Amino acid sequence: MKPEETVDYNIKVAWHAISRMYNTQAARYDITTSIGFVLLNIDQEQGTPATKIAPLLGLETRSLTRILRSMEEKGLIYKQADTQDKRSVRIFLTELGLEKKEVSRQTVRHFNQKMRAKIPQGQLDVFFKVAGQITSMIEGKTLFDDFELKPRKEAS
Repeated sequence: MKPEETVDYNIKVAWHAISRMYNTQAARYDITTSIGFVLLNIDQEQGTPATKIAPLLGLETRSLTRILRSMEEKGLIYKQADTQDKRSVRIFLTELGLEKKEVSRQTVRHFNQKMRAKIPQGQLDVFFKVAGQITSMIEGKTLFDDFELKPRKEAS
């Protein structure tokens, strides 16, 4: 099977193209794609518990910690102890964070509007359905239950 005929290759290539495009746009505003996605997932009024952000983005906690540290250094966020649960920390946006969140929101919206203008809704519906099925299969953690490595055939 050629790489371009595999599901994972096509998903990876598409995501890398999207990520490069978002990073190019984000760099114009002194942020990154990762920062933009974090900003989009922080509640402007209530703040967001730090522990809730990583799962929303499919990130490892270590990666999120680095991103949050960078965001705090850039003055985009501040941390505050949760008023109900003092063990928990909530992340809030600064004024600059709100501005960058709006940049991120408009960038994502623009991308999606352009996609929807060029790709018929029926094709998008199929794409969303297939992407959902792939995600479910992977998250079900049973994809490789029946997998058995076959020995390579020796060349004679």
